[in-house]
Amino acid sequence: MARVAVIKFPGTNCDEAVVKAFREIDRGISAEVVWHKDFRHSDRWDAIVIPGGFSYGDWLRAGSIAARSRAATELLEAAAKGTPILGICNGFQILVEMGLLRGAFLPNKSGMFVCRWVRLYIENPKGPWLSLVEDKAELHMPVAHGEGRYYVEEKDYEELRSNPLLRYASGHNPNGSFQNIAGVGNSDGSILGLMPHPERAVSPQLTPRGFSTGGRVIFESIARSLRSGW
Repeated sequence: MARVAVIKFPGTNCDEAVVKAFREIDRGISAEVVWHKDFRHSDRWDAIVIPGGFSYGDWLRAGSIAARSRAATELLEAAAKGTPILGICNGFQILVEMGLLRGAFLPNKSGMFVCRWVRLYIENPKGPWLSLVEDKAELHMPVAHGEGRYYVEEKDYEELRSNPLLRYASGHNPNGSFQNIAGVGNSDGSILGLMPHPERAVSPQLTPRGFSTGGRVIFESIARSLRSGW
């Protein structure tokens, strides 16, 4: 049975939702919450998720303190071995602060916390988290953040364009992100970060009219990838 670590920092509040999403998608995946001080990459985790929330209260910058924790050192070692890592919302911010993904985050252009459903489309889907996603596919998920405006310098953006990219559809950019970017991956897609919450877009009963359960395919993709021996 494949094992997925869902890392919990002080202030993380979406860990249980991620575990429930895995259970709903594939009961052959054992996802469990791991307190950050107890996380060791050597415990043979097949994949790792850093869920959303407000780690350390977003003190200094969103994700900045978690990115300097012992767990971050363990995550760097896991990444070096090619372990699939997903960062959701605050988890994405942590991955960027760690340098595992390029870019930076700024406060939303509106200056307000944004919480609503958005439409995304995917470019260059590859790697374990997007293995079942077609290029240019449209996915629907909710966002909930105050510092979600992604920024990257133009020279770095050109290098990112061949990596997996998630963009807000026209009229759905909730925060003023550069080039409508909602998520980015590394070169092989083993590491993926996104601001929208896929774990909140799994159940049809919790999906508003006019939107679909766009988060399911991300959990289905990693489940199939792990079963295939990624």
